[in-house]
Amino acid sequence: MDALTQGTNALFILLGAIMVLAMHAGFAFLELGTVRKKNQVNALVKILVDFSVSTVVYFLVGYGVAYGTHFFVGAEQLARQNGYELVKFFFLLTFAAAIPAIISGGIAERAKFWPQLIATAVIVGFVYPLFEGIAWNKHFGIQGWIAQFTGNEFHDFAGSVVVHAMGGWLALPAVLLLGARRNRYRGDGSLSAHPPSSIPFLALGAWVLCVGWFGFNVMSAQTIDKISGLVAVNSLMAMVGGTLSALVLGRNDPGFVHNGPLAGLVAVCAGSDLMHPLGALVTGAVAGGIFVWMFTLTQNKWRVDDVLGVWPLHGLCGAWGGIAAGIFGQHALGGLGGVSLGAQLLGVVMGVVWALVAGTVVYGALKATLGLRLSHEEEYTGADLSIHHITATPEREPTW
Repeated sequence: MDALTQGTNALFILLGAIMVLAMHAGFAFLELGTVRKKNQVNALVKILVDFSVSTVVYFLVGYGVAYGTHFFVGAEQLARQNGYELVKFFFLLTFAAAIPAIISGGIAERAKFWPQLIATAVIVGFVYPLFEGIAWNKHFGIQGWIAQFTGNEFHDFAGSVVVHAMGGWLALPAVLLLGARRNRYRGDGSLSAHPPSSIPFLALGAWVLCVGWFGFNVMSAQTIDKISGLVAVNSLMAMVGGTLSALVLGRNDPGFVHNGPLAGLVAVCAGSDLMHPLGALVTGAVAGGIFVWMFTLTQNKWRVDDVLGVWPLHGLCGAWGGIAAGIFGQHALGGLGGVSLGAQLLGVVMGVVWALVAGTVVYGALKATLGLRLSHEEEYTGADLSIHHITATPEREPTW
């Protein structure tokens, strides 16, 4: 029975890891469909290479920073309990690798390739695991201090704050340090249209992300005996809440409609194991509204050229999700309890401040040394030809 349980748990978390790995294809196609045609190849290459760098760095450094363990032992020892610890690493790696994938969308179309890979290594090797260890492995006694002060620990079941808010708030300094894409804003202050290159690919990316998200959330239980159908249904309700909210507030714009479910899913991660489905529906609907409103405000009024809107989508909706867990997780609103609004606010503030400081330091240092931005000519030509020397489609088909 022990062997069967161990094997079942290993399979369970492996399936979750594969589902979240598939989400990285969603990140790639969401970015590919949103950027202009001359930057499509770059979007695809960035996501795959960022994931590869993340894997190596998280295996060698990041996982140890977060959980105080390492894999520098013999394969015989690693294979014990059906290799569960290795598969758990794989699962948590897919979370860590989501951070550079999130950032990629904000800095698209004008960022240098190699400096971003260096940033990925630093973020996945140290910045993200440090907060991950605090929230999910009780490092430094901070969770104990929060519980002593508020009555409960900071709760983030599947990463609204630990993953999504962290990625969105890390991206914000990078976006500001890079500046807007050339000709995005005219001299008179008006906005120059940079329409998505492919709504079908954008929609495909959103759908792949939505499907994989059920592995992201449900498999965060990490063992089969802790699986909860409540998490699945809450994820579903938040997804549709975000979709419908973005549909109405975004005036049927397909870009908003397909980002709305992602906003809802970002927000529900933290409290998906606690909320009533109606609370999850409201959480998702509010998140969809936050994305539409703040994306429009940042792009049109504040002139912050966050290409995929990763700060509103992940940064703000992730922070809202951490707070929403403290609201809709309460018994009074149909939740399971065991969470406090004060603890959630403290956890959100800590995550946001750490991400802002770390993002400013990492991207500020790279800008001062290697530079972050493509040259005027490279940006005009497009990242596909400037960096990869090939376009997504040939300008003409061969005739022989």
